[in-house]
Amino acid sequence: MELISQHTKKIMEECKVRARAAGLRFDDETLEYIVTNKDLLELSPKVMIPTLYDYWVNDVEVLKEQGKYKLYPSNPYETVINSRPAISFYNDNNPDWLNIMIFYHVLGHIDFFQNNAMFANTWNDDFVGQALADKRLIASLRSEHGRWVDYIIEFSRSIDNIVGYFPILAKINQSATQQLTRTEYYFNFFLQEELKVQEYELYKEVERFNSIPSPTKEIAESIFFADVKAKHPEFQAKYERHLEAPSTQPVDLMQYILDHSSFINKEKNRWMKSVVSVIRNTSLYFQPQIRTKIANEGWASYWHDELFRSDDRIKGHEVAYAKLNAGVTSISRIGLNPYAIGLRLIQQIEKNANKGKLNFNFQKIDGIDEREKYDMHTGKGREAIFSIRRDFSDFMLINTFVDQDFVDDHGLFVTGKRLNQQRGMVEYYVKSRKAKDYKKMLLDSLYHPPKIDVDTNKSNDEHLYLIHRFEGKQLYNGFIPDTMLGISVLWGGSIQLETTEIHAKKSRTQNTPEFEYKKVVYTIKDRKITKDYL
Repeated sequence: MELISQHTKKIMEECKVRARAAGLRFDDETLEYIVTNKDLLELSPKVMIPTLYDYWVNDVEVLKEQGKYKLYPSNPYETVINSRPAISFYNDNNPDWLNIMIFYHVLGHIDFFQNNAMFANTWNDDFVGQALADKRLIASLRSEHGRWVDYIIEFSRSIDNIVGYFPILAKINQSATQQLTRTEYYFNFFLQEELKVQEYELYKEVERFNSIPSPTKEIAESIFFADVKAKHPEFQAKYERHLEAPSTQPVDLMQYILDHSSFINKEKNRWMKSVVSVIRNTSLYFQPQIRTKIANEGWASYWHDELFRSDDRIKGHEVAYAKLNAGVTSISRIGLNPYAIGLRLIQQIEKNANKGKLNFNFQKIDGIDEREKYDMHTGKGREAIFSIRRDFSDFMLINTFVDQDFVDDHGLFVTGKRLNQQRGMVEYYVKSRKAKDYKKMLLDSLYHPPKIDVDTNKSNDEHLYLIHRFEGKQLYNGFIPDTMLGISVLWGGSIQLETTEIHAKKSRTQNTPEFEYKKVVYTIKDRKITKDYL
């Protein structure tokens, strides 16, 4: 691995000038490295962070990827990581014209990293430097405590997908405004934690708030909260107490263990806290990338296409670029290509914003011809996509903009599988062309870890009670025993997990299976696990 040549660096700097002229914003300093395919195989398990801590699972992944590479050789074009300065890696045999296209793509990623709100907790960090310090710390602990360090890493990594990413993001936003507004308190705390309203009641209240006719936001809030105080006289007092009192709700399970575990807070076990903290902080750093894969790749693909096609250095390479770009951004008929969906969503948003189709008046139009001809010539397309880059995650992007027009315009559909009895083979078929079904397929593909809360009323120094907030999908039963065993070691006592399981009921007809939901509690004590129905 080595830095790119001065000739190639000059090309990158020229690309930066053109990207900034188009509206992208990013730091001046970037680092670019030339790597071989072997380097990429070794860096991939470490999420392309060369200084990430060593762990045996990474070595296994390297061996697995080397085996795959022997069977199916590949030639990745680039990889970029969100660091300060931003670091990107390039294959060692790219021609100049290809590097120009790739540089634009990378700059799109860097712009997204440094301006999207989901990455707010990473904007001030030099993660590569922090990872190096963490690596040295773990290496030092290994020399003193041996394989116990790897056990703690493994136990911590079993729950590092349920870190409190959104609560931390909310605290960052709250610190920026310095004070929680009463509107935020009412919807986020008073209704949900004090009154414990159902989800549909919360949505109904949001709709009531948004429907208040008023010339200004301040007057609308005054009208709304006059009604709230009439119904709930205690609201204002609770709001003021909430502002004064520090939060007692644990941010996530790992943080609660760090703060309250009597086992790892013993003097002889304090080193374990350092390991758990490293795993938790590393997970938090990568959470925004997991949650913006489609938007991020779509944004980078949009800009490499937009900037490279208008770059005079494309001359003579138009056909090669068209073939390469089609391979990267073509829509997958089966499965999901995040480059393709993200790119087309951003292009659709720009087109609709230019025509004024993002307003409510257009949404009320039912006629196909009238919708097709609608064009207010607003010229606000570029402004709209930059606002998407600033504020949206994958969930928000898909949930807001995947509609029937988008599905129809791009010929999208949901596929199903069935057995062809005559041919004796499984075949794919078009299951649905409805936007709601295609949107559901996309949303189901997104990263959505389970929500596990600590019940502080049922927990003590020797016992930890966890509650899984059931959202229609049950936990994978095969992972529960080992995960709870790891948590019990970190806590130093027994663990109980309350969750919901889906069970098939005896159906009157075979074609319409019925299901029922049963609450269960898993208990692990003295390394033995039991299961009881509530």
